[in-house]
Amino acid sequence: MSSKHRKLFVVEDEPDMAGLISAAAEIEGYEVETFLEGDTFKKSYHADVALILLDLSLPQVDGVELIRFLSDVHHPGPVILASGLDESILLSAEKLAQEQQLNCLGILRKPFRIHSLQLLLSQAKTQASERNLSQSKNTPPEKEKPLSPLKPRPVFVYDDLLQGIQKDQFIVYYQPQIDVKDQSIFGAEGLVRWLHPMHGLIAPNHFIPLMEKYDLIDDLTWIVLKQAIQQCQRWLEGPLKMKIRVSVNISAITLKSLDLPERIDQLTRQYNVDPTQIVLEITESALTQELVKSLEILTRLRIKKFNLSIDDFGTGYSSMVQLHRVPFSEIKVDRSFVMQMEKDHEAQAIVETIIMLGHKLGMTVIAEGVETEKVFNQLGPLGCDIAQGYLFAKPMPGAAFEEWLSENHALKTTLTMPHFIK
Repeated sequence: MSSKHRKLFVVEDEPDMAGLISAAAEIEGYEVETFLEGDTFKKSYHADVALILLDLSLPQVDGVELIRFLSDVHHPGPVILASGLDESILLSAEKLAQEQQLNCLGILRKPFRIHSLQLLLSQAKTQASERNLSQSKNTPPEKEKPLSPLKPRPVFVYDDLLQGIQKDQFIVYYQPQIDVKDQSIFGAEGLVRWLHPMHGLIAPNHFIPLMEKYDLIDDLTWIVLKQAIQQCQRWLEGPLKMKIRVSVNISAITLKSLDLPERIDQLTRQYNVDPTQIVLEITESALTQELVKSLEILTRLRIKKFNLSIDDFGTGYSSMVQLHRVPFSEIKVDRSFVMQMEKDHEAQAIVETIIMLGHKLGMTVIAEGVETEKVFNQLGPLGCDIAQGYLFAKPMPGAAFEEWLSENHALKTTLTMPHFIK
């Protein structure tokens, strides 16, 4: 590490602790400068510093304020956070730094072992060495070797969306839901895609907000519902002969329609599909609009034996109230908690609590966003019922799902997890 890349700023208000950190860092080859106050650090800051070790508990200007400062100046290098405060505070500060686009190398909980500090210092040196190596390679300048230009994001107007509806350009993809206990198939979630004749397959985040803006979301919801129910019929009457549950998201507009129970019941009868195969996923935000009317509609749907799922549970402010009011049969743990379970003990605690709550209320619990074996293996001991995510398969068209299903559905506990990944 060159002299340009070995400067360490230590922002620590305890002189003894600052001296200990400095001594350990100098052994690792760093040139150390210490600051007992945040204001002094801000005045001396420059972007060439290789590493910053920042204590959160500082007088006058605290560490959280300095995180914002480093974000404002677009600090490019790594940052280590340190504190003797509660672990939850440290984790929150780490998340804040990451949200502020800082390179948060790790957290150092006081009192710490010198070895823990040395590992982080060594990791920073490795990052710097890799960056220097990348910069020193004899590659053509970027202007001589440009990256492939990105296609501009298409801008859609009302007529584009209406034409898509009228010409049946919206299709449903299906993502498997897996029983955690024996790894057998439990069901699938239907997720809409736009197969545009010019732009190809378009993800829902590029058109759902526009559908809502132009008051076309109800039309799209019924397209998805009809396709999902037809697909249930094909899986039941085709070679697989399987009765598969399919979940469909219901828009807030559709949830206001008093004839929703009759219309969807008529669809299932038309295609000879058992209502228990259909799961209607509702978000909390949809329930906040005309709650009394929504409660009436949802209660009638449950009477007709359709399943109801509260989606993205844990991300809203009225989850507990909705659980008490609405006769949900299943609860989906939001992916933001599930995906953080490996590294974040608080996220795991939230997932565990939601699972326990769901079971106490007699509901099936589904974890979304399962992408690694480690997360999947954590869900079993917590008692989670169903898992969904890229670990098993990405969303796919109905025919591809059927092929995937024919290869995997009969395999139970003898199946090792990598075989599920397609």
